[in-house]
Amino acid sequence: MTMWEALLLVVGGLAAGIINTMAGGGSALTVPLLVLAGVPGNQANGSNRVGVLTASGAAVAAFRRSGVDGLTGATPVLAPTVVGSLIGSFGISQIADDTFETIFGYLLIPIIILTIFKPKPAEGTEPWSVLVTMAVFFCIGLYGGAFQAGVGLVMLAALTRAGFDLVTANSVKVLINLIVTVIALPVFILQGNVVWAPALVLAAGFLAGGWFGAKLAVKGGEKLVRIFMIGAALYLAGRLIGIW
Repeated sequence: MTMWEALLLVVGGLAAGIINTMAGGGSALTVPLLVLAGVPGNQANGSNRVGVLTASGAAVAAFRRSGVDGLTGATPVLAPTVVGSLIGSFGISQIADDTFETIFGYLLIPIIILTIFKPKPAEGTEPWSVLVTMAVFFCIGLYGGAFQAGVGLVMLAALTRAGFDLVTANSVKVLINLIVTVIALPVFILQGNVVWAPALVLAAGFLAGGWFGAKLAVKGGEKLVRIFMIGAALYLAGRLIGIW
């Protein structure tokens, strides 16, 4: 890993931490950056989870210090997500790196759309039943275990449809991200799909980005960050798919 690659990962992790704090979808930036820094696709996907783990852990701790407990009433959400994430993380680790990079490049397009048209809480609608909630979050777990990127945006919308208020939904979201990552990361490690040097450099950027993201969110800087992410994700999607 060269100095420039390390700098790229720190800056990318910083941006992703800000994006995740303010909007969600930061992994849509960091996974392709790891690939551009020379980390093969599946190893980039696994290495990215180290940063997601540290950022999610810090967010869960912050919510708990603020008196918001994501565990309360969240069993119908957590249990199927855990099962789905284990299956998803194992399944994605079996495909070839080139195939992963192509799939991820195409997945960036709907993630970008979600970033532009961020899901809003559903108001005045009947919450999903327990069975529907479990089925939806099993699918979210499958996707989160496999790819991670953009899962927070989908999760927040699903949680509000499941009957959680927005503040609690955010706390549950970061808790699910933490649990999914705790389950998925060992799978990637055992499969040899974590490259520790770039993973730790990226994680440092993630932590710093989370802190700056909180500051920018208070000052209303989300619009600028989202524009940056959309532009970067479009460029990186084109690189992965082979458009340029």
